[in-house]
Amino acid sequence: MEKSTKNLINKNKVSWLSMVKKDFIKNKALYLIILPMLIYYAIFHYGPMYGALIAFKDYTPRLGVLGSPWVGFKHFVNFFSAPSFFSLLSNTITISLTMLVVEFPAAIILALLMNELKSQGFSKVVQNISYMPHFISLVVVCGMVKSFSMDTGVITNLLSLFGAPKENLLLNPSFFVPIYVGSGIWQEIGWNSIIYLAALTGVNPSLYEAASIDGAGKLKQLWHVTLPGILPTIIIMLIMRMGGILNVGYEKIILLYNDVVMDTADVISTYVYRKGLLEQSWSFSTAVNMFNSVINLMFLVATNIISKKLSDTSLW
Repeated sequence: MEKSTKNLINKNKVSWLSMVKKDFIKNKALYLIILPMLIYYAIFHYGPMYGALIAFKDYTPRLGVLGSPWVGFKHFVNFFSAPSFFSLLSNTITISLTMLVVEFPAAIILALLMNELKSQGFSKVVQNISYMPHFISLVVVCGMVKSFSMDTGVITNLLSLFGAPKENLLLNPSFFVPIYVGSGIWQEIGWNSIIYLAALTGVNPSLYEAASIDGAGKLKQLWHVTLPGILPTIIIMLIMRMGGILNVGYEKIILLYNDVVMDTADVISTYVYRKGLLEQSWSFSTAVNMFNSVINLMFLVATNIISKKLSDTSLW
């Protein structure tokens, strides 16, 4: 019995290898196309993962990753007990959720609006204008934001018409999150809408005709035809977005924040930057970043499970 089982396993293994070999010979060009990307991920994404060990060690370059002394969860405990832990977590969640609630649906709304444009020429102009900010350097964008939010800036002058004081908005902690989110929407809304525009092209036009015959107006067609048609795409994008819920980019915040708004603007990624690169606390900053990644993974898995149960749409 045991011998026959081993023979069956060996037979399946040989047949699987022969299938892979045949597929490789048949689609050799396709495998060669994806080879550079596989090499890139292997070298720059999966290869450095062993360095995450320093989160559990007192790392020094002289001793190396494997030679540094093991300290267990010391750095995690130090981070959780740090006075700034709750403020960092609160700031990160506040900015992330604000971006999720405001920016995520904004791209969907823009795609729906552009889909309703009858003139193809005007539609292309709108698309190009909305895409352009994505290609502007983040340094340039932050420079523009700083200029516009000065006490003599365009945004400040517009807000003063509604009674807001003429002051440097980036020196006011209550304005930092709106400025950060608003500039992010302006820069990325067009680019993020591309995937939804592509999904809209897959909605069957006959469904609109049937809805129109049944007396459905534009709003009802939108609610009962368009949104259900692109709902799987929206769910997949939401799941992926939840997988990076705490990944607030440190570059833009570092370019915008100052000592006055530090209590509002300081997030986990900027904390990791300061601890790791400026203070050279490599093990501690790795532990903090690992905590961030684990929380993101938990959000991703939880969102995927909930989505699968509610809508039968999931990443796996």
